[in-house]
Amino acid sequence: MLPFALLGFDTDNDSVFVNETVRDYCLAEDIAFTRCRPYRKNDQAFVEQKNGAVVRRIVGYRRLEGLTAAVVLAELYAIVRLFVNFFQPSFKLAEKHREGARMRKRYYQPATPCQRLLADPRTSEEVRQRLTATAATLDPIRLLRDMRSAQQRLVEIADTPGMVMADNAPQIDVFLSGLRTAWKMGEVRPTAQPKPQPKRGRRRPDPLAAVTAELRAWFEEEPWRVGRELLERLQVEHPNVLLRTIQRRLKIWRAERAYEMVFGRLSGQEKPAVRGCVQL
Repeated sequence: MLPFALLGFDTDNDSVFVNETVRDYCLAEDIAFTRCRPYRKNDQAFVEQKNGAVVRRIVGYRRLEGLTAAVVLAELYAIVRLFVNFFQPSFKLAEKHREGARMRKRYYQPATPCQRLLADPRTSEEVRQRLTATAATLDPIRLLRDMRSAQQRLVEIADTPGMVMADNAPQIDVFLSGLRTAWKMGEVRPTAQPKPQPKRGRRRPDPLAAVTAELRAWFEEEPWRVGRELLERLQVEHPNVLLRTIQRRLKIWRAERAYEMVFGRLSGQEKPAVRGCVQL
């Protein structure tokens, strides 16, 4: 799919199977195949920059496995190829020089990869006509909608392994109407949504496990007592109990009591917001 002849290909210096596959392909097609220097990870600075600016930004960081994910990923890459090369302008550094302690940089005018290729005098007329015809058939809104749909399917596949997702892309007019308010929601790429982290449980034994019933009874009888007063009563038999531990427990109980006063008794699955209830 390259609009120009591929003369050489350079890869990282590791032993993954894709390098062997590309090596055999380059030998068959008479393409110069080179690898970066060992222990010089910055040799691929320009390629790694695009991995962060395009690939990771579009695909995200979820783990993708299976043929279904591979099919959706290939579909997403086909859309991104057109969207980035034809509609996404970028800066390119023209020159830089140092003036004392300052580094002066000058950039070319922002342009898309397609515009830069058309402006290059080495581009043949056949390539120019092919790129111009392809650009005339593309709709950036439709490409963006299809990209968001493929990203959403990737997220669902990664979060629910074994699922086979169908294409549920919204109608173009519905997607276009949503772009008017998309900026209010912040990051709208589905692949940018963080995976929900499970709530961390208790890592240490409960220091009030042996006295919770007794302490709760004191609280029910005299709910106005502060943590220091209850600590003084507990320290007669349990000198190792800390004040902060009792204060945290009282905060939870007071939140439950405030919730019951406003909304009624709690059910088994309801948990009040501690901060909001304390403000009541």
